[in-house]
Amino acid sequence: MLWDHYVFRRGDAVHELWDSLLKDRPVELLYIAGRGFDVRAQAVMREFVASQKEIERRTVSAKLLLLGFQSYELDDSIERLTEENAAVLESMFSPLGGTATVTVAMPEGEEEASASDALRQRVKAVLEEIDGKTDIILDVSSLPRATYLALLTNILQKLVPNKVTVEGATHPLYANGVNFQVLVAEDAKLDGHIRAEEPSNDLVNIPGFFAAWQAESVQDWPLVWFPILGEGRVNQLQKIAGSIPTEAEVCPVVPHPSKDLRRADRLLVEYREPLFDSRKTPTSNILYAHESQPFEAYRQLLGAMRRYQNSMAILGGCRLVMTPLGSKLITLGTGLACFEMRPSGLEARYGVAIPHAEPRRYLASVEALRQSKPEISVLLLTGEAYGAPR
Repeated sequence: MLWDHYVFRRGDAVHELWDSLLKDRPVELLYIAGRGFDVRAQAVMREFVASQKEIERRTVSAKLLLLGFQSYELDDSIERLTEENAAVLESMFSPLGGTATVTVAMPEGEEEASASDALRQRVKAVLEEIDGKTDIILDVSSLPRATYLALLTNILQKLVPNKVTVEGATHPLYANGVNFQVLVAEDAKLDGHIRAEEPSNDLVNIPGFFAAWQAESVQDWPLVWFPILGEGRVNQLQKIAGSIPTEAEVCPVVPHPSKDLRRADRLLVEYREPLFDSRKTPTSNILYAHESQPFEAYRQLLGAMRRYQNSMAILGGCRLVMTPLGSKLITLGTGLACFEMRPSGLEARYGVAIPHAEPRRYLASVEALRQSKPEISVLLLTGEAYGAPR
């Protein structure tokens, strides 16, 4: 696996990583964040900018790319919080560099096509900014799930076009020395209280994972569905379930270990009707993914996907469908597993898909958002840390 050895830090260890990664070298930085209502993004940027302003740092150039969204229905209090959050993020970043905002509006009446097209346009706008950068940071704290999954997988595809590891050669994750970090202000309990409502009837397709879902040539392959469960997402799951064949193999994924010891139990009860009563999913199919360790979740999910790929090869091929509805760190682990499993050529006898039912409306408590005390985590996915020959 690509991240057999990995770099992951949380809490105070984040600054130790930045000290070793960013000190005493010229940095050309692209910082990608969401122009959203989740003020946890401020906690991440505050820590990073303070670290980068230290005397040993040499920031040659820096640009903040804020991704805006106009397609959601938000309460007035959340709209005001969105504007406030954007202004604070821009002000915080100003000691390092300027800010550009990318907003893609979706025309009315063409819901599915426009939603998927808007996602592709956001990804394209970000990828155009990458060339020439020594450091890329993706802060997922205030980004919608479909957006940060698309950015994660497509930035990795640009930096790591060849995933094959060769003995004695530089590791593919060296990526010409470009350091790609993903920053997360994680508060799984708060994530469970942000309600996503009115999911779209038409599914959004993550760019790069479309063929395994829609291509006519693979419709006869058996399908294995991995719904990653999270609180308050039953409506989204049901929208996706409508496109999943009744004969599909279903492997629900719940967070375990978890800070809340009963969280997995409550999720299984919440999703009992659509997954167990309606589809008769055997409880032996339940998979467990680490709530707070994305690379362990990546290993667990990648291993499960590979086992199904191998066992179904005799049937001619299979489709592996991921539905990530959990908290941010598990979702990132899911994205890494899907990136590594994504076939590199048309000759592959399997496919990977990540369909998503994008909500039209988010509900959240402004007070809960402001009072959240998230733990900051950093995933270093490519760069000099992976540069030693294997």
